[in-house]
Amino acid sequence: MDYVALLRYRSSVAGAERDAALLRRTAWKYPDGIQLIAEHWPMSGDVQVVSIFSTDSIAALLELEFEWSDVFDIDISPAVSAEEGLRIGPEVFGRLRRLQQ
Repeated sequence: MDYVALLRYRSSVAGAERDAALLRRTAWKYPDGIQLIAEHWPMSGDVQVVSIFSTDSIAALLELEFEWSDVFDIDISPAVSAEEGLRIGPEVFGRLRRLQQ
């Protein structure tokens, strides 16, 4: 399954800790079982990292979160690509009771 992770600096994290996290990232690798699709670092005050990846391993998700939760608040959500959503959307909408007469 695909996921999107949004990482935001914790408000309690000082500048020096943020700098150290950047250095830590240079040597860090995603856990085994996670296939990275994309990682972006938005030029934003709100979100510092957007990571899109695929995994079937809950352990790998936990490892990612535990590794970085000291400096980031992390939101990980299941996601589908736009292509997949457009492909399955009509079938899903066809099953919704609220849309059936």
